[in-house]
Amino acid sequence: MTENLPPQIPLASTPPPTSPARASRMPDDSARQAAQALEAGFLAEMLKNTGLGDAAAGRDGGIGAEQFASFQRQALAEAMVRSGGIGLAETVYDAIVERADAT
Repeated sequence: MTENLPPQIPLASTPPPTSPARASRMPDDSARQAAQALEAGFLAEMLKNTGLGDAAAGRDGGIGAEQFASFQRQALAEAMVRSGGIGLAETVYDAIVERADAT
């Protein structure tokens, strides 16, 4: 299942505030990275649906322009996650921690 995940995203230099669900447990880097990768993938797909990169494909790029546009969208999505994102990674991370604590 991990074969389909996008490349690991480096953790932000300043972690977001700790929620009550994580107060009693040290952060798990692999769970945080998985949550951030999920958010980056989601954001990249949303950016694709906005048409970001479509103009580049229509210019002189030909077949390679669409591939470049996907790299551009992924890089932009990863930068968005590193700068705080939309909160999806934190929600997913909290759910992972809560489920791990319940077992």
